[in-house]
Amino acid sequence: MATSVTGHCAALVLVPALLNPNVLAARELPPPAYQLAAAQAQVPPNLLYAVALQESGRNLRGRIVPWPWTLNVAGQSRRYATRHEACADLRRTLLVTPATRIDVGLGQLNVGHQRHRVRQPCELLEPYRNLRLAATILREQYDPAQSWLMAAERYHRPAGGAPAVRYRQSVGRHLARVAEPVQRNQP
Repeated sequence: MATSVTGHCAALVLVPALLNPNVLAARELPPPAYQLAAAQAQVPPNLLYAVALQESGRNLRGRIVPWPWTLNVAGQSRRYATRHEACADLRRTLLVTPATRIDVGLGQLNVGHQRHRVRQPCELLEPYRNLRLAATILREQYDPAQSWLMAAERYHRPAGGAPAVRYRQSVGRHLARVAEPVQRNQP
């Protein structure tokens, strides 16, 4: 009897919470492009989205969203309205700044370290390609004996250390607000 009463009490608390739009809005689903890139690389889509929020997130109408035309040059963020503007600045910047000091796009891929993955650096500004590469790099950093958050830590800084730990913690905070997509084939 105690079990059924407990079950009914839990339902009374849970059902109104689930019907409350504020509770549902508190956790957002990764957009479809993130889900697709994550599925192709076999990484959790909510983690890929959390990494993008950390890497290129900007406040847009009161929400933090990843911004595709973001450059980070020697620690300074630059955001552009269009891919064309970002590419033009990337080309200019590469003339005076080492490629290893420039991160690009949604996943803030390092131009110097990831140059082998593209024909020319501006390809890293193509949002879908950037997401696919970010997901691939996350997968490469994953160790089944460790957590996906550790893969995110190595994604940011393979050498580890305090900056990598801070990064993992920041991604964890973003991850807490991102819901896991429901798989259609699951029971």
